Amino acid sequence: MAAPAEPGGIEGYLGLRDVRVELDLGKARGGGEGGEGAGGGFAVCFWLYLSGSARPSPVILHQITAGDGNKLPFLALSEGNKLLLFPLLSLHKQAPSSSNSSPWTDTTYISAVNECPLEHWIHIGCEVTENVMRLHIDGDLVAEAHLCSLSSQLDNQDDAYQVCLLGNNGKVDGYVYNVQVLSMLGAIQEQYTENPPSKLSIDYSCCDGIEEGDDGIWCIVGGKASCRRNFMLEVVLTNAFGEHMNKDTQIVASLVYADNGALVEKSRDDAEPPLLIACEGLEYPAESRPLPILRGRALFKLKISQLSSKCDNKLFRIYFSTLHTRKYPFLEASSKPIRCISRGRPSRPLSAAKRTSSATVDEIHLFNNGQGLDRDGKANSCSLSHDQSSVACLHPSKFLKVEGDGTETHKMSKQARKMVVEAQSVRTESTMSDSDSIDARSSWSGSDKDEAETLSDAMIFRYCLEGTYERSTFLKSAASSIIVDDLITLANEVSLYSGCSHHRNQILISKQLLEEGAVTWSIISKNKERALWSSAVPEIMSKFMDIAHSTNRGLSEQDLEVLKGIAGCGADLGRNEFDRLWYWLYPVAVSLSKDKINSLWGCTAPAWIEGLITTEEAENALRSSRELLKKPGTFVLRFPTTRSWPHPDAGSLVVTYVGSDNSIHHRLLSLDVSDARAGSLQDLLLQEPELLQLGRVDRLPTAMKY
Repeated sequence: MAAPAEPGGIEGYLGLRDVRVELDLGKARGGGEGGEGAGGGFAVCFWLYLSGSARPSPVILHQITAGDGNKLPFLALSEGNKLLLFPLLSLHKQAPSSSNSSPWTDTTYISAVNECPLEHWIHIGCEVTENVMRLHIDGDLVAEAHLCSLSSQLDNQDDAYQVCLLGNNGKVDGYVYNVQVLSMLGAIQEQYTENPPSKLSIDYSCCDGIEEGDDGIWCIVGGKASCRRNFMLEVVLTNAFGEHMNKDTQIVASLVYADNGALVEKSRDDAEPPLLIACEGLEYPAESRPLPILRGRALFKLKISQLSSKCDNKLFRIYFSTLHTRKYPFLEASSKPIRCISRGRPSRPLSAAKRTSSATVDEIHLFNNGQGLDRDGKANSCSLSHDQSSVACLHPSKFLKVEGDGTETHKMSKQARKMVVEAQSVRTESTMSDSDSIDARSSWSGSDKDEAETLSDAMIFRYCLEGTYERSTFLKSAASSIIVDDLITLANEVSLYSGCSHHRNQILISKQLLEEGAVTWSIISKNKERALWSSAVPEIMSKFMDIAHSTNRGLSEQDLEVLKGIAGCGADLGRNEFDRLWYWLYPVAVSLSKDKINSLWGCTAPAWIEGLITTEEAENALRSSRELLKKPGTFVLRFPTTRSWPHPDAGSLVVTYVGSDNSIHHRLLSLDVSDARAGSLQDLLLQEPELLQLGRVDRLPTAMKY
């Protein structure tokens, strides 16, 4: 039996037009393991990917015989987008002829039951004997037909037994992978599970710094270096089963137009690249800094310097692709449409001056007692809510320009850094162009502790606009010298003007988080640069249980493996790796210290909150098998592994559940009943009828009924 043509491209990926498989029909006759009196046989199996442009009725694979140029269908799509498998020429009496044409109503074929998914890998297996043909999809037998053999009518010429399968020549856009011709029947299931193909996609549950409108369009703040803000996107490389792949692959990001996919060019020769990537606090052209896939993921921290208003108000997309390889649609991923704006700075309401008078030292102690550690290292349940009505509508009409000769609003401790604000006439937002919205020439780096002594308006608004990395840099520098009143003021103001009360919580715990982290690292490292992971685990476990007020449930081996992955360390860890771990673990422990959440965490029969698990582990827990999901309403509670301090969602709970549409959903839960961004656990169960099947309110622990 002839083998399939040598595959081209990478990893055996072939465009349909390049597919050519030689079949020896003599293998379908005589002895062998056909079973059920079927005689001998062989099987052809491969992975198939059809693009979104594929339409019903095209032939995917043709079959031709030696010496005959007529192309007849072997595998096709029906008008209902179902796969059709046709008998083989020179072997079966029911084989198609040149007089047959789409929709093949007068032709014998076997049909799949379900529609063929587009832009998705599926595994096709075709078993062939003299009297039987079987169609397998994703390892399962979906159709079978008993046929009449032509073997008695074949002549003695060798080429009478030769059939060639050819891919469609450009009429359908698709790809195949790992084509195999097997001499034994029953091996298709084994081929299905071995060496599946790859697919690149965006994990939308891990986005940060992005606002999405009701129309599904993302709104991202970009433009000048002084006002554009970071946003994060995470791409994942998975196999056809959704499992992360650890391949030596690099991914590059580009900014393209949403309508045609063309690259966004620089507006002039000296302009910045349209898309920038942040690496260790510095900005580089995104196309010059590809990121490697680690544990199946690559996290991109990006900024956009080009505004939609300067490109005829066109929408953009972030386009991800593999580096130094042929472009395949399944190894590419594009974000949702993006409108890049330069956000205006809101003028303050007349009644919203500095609210230091309303913030007291007692308040931050109350917060530490409720959501963090007090000076004795204890934590109690008490939540502070921010009045959402005061931030429900923040549509600024004007950003005040910063000039060098205007009215000085705040004197910094260093005369070299002065912030001057010049009041200008107010224009409505509808008449203001994006390029006019801000001109902030000042900067804050967080590297100078003197800057933290006085909190200027510019620093507050810069905090609102910046990304997680810049916020943490500022807070780490300010925490050691900032007074309590200023910390509370910063938390209140950021919460007000960002419209997110969760920023307030992250700022208020920052001082205690950093101090506890420094003490913990000192104990672990014994004043050395690095420490063994095995020696760090007991102290990390002890601190976690102390902060979380957990007496009967600590961290399992699986939890520790997740923490190790978050830290990005191996057998040992340094201060940077420890900080990554601590910035994630501390807010989680603070959340668990709340009485209501603590009750859930302590309950292990049933386990209301799973251990520290990743997104893919949560999704796998909701599967009965690789193909089947558990019944709608089944859910898992988890802490998102991509949200670390001072991200506003650090320490939040996420529910991963099977919805009524038989797909997996992720939804953020609020741990603050006054928060309008996401419902409380009980509210979510009441809003989602599917969840009530397994998560009825009357089964919740008493402390969770609020």
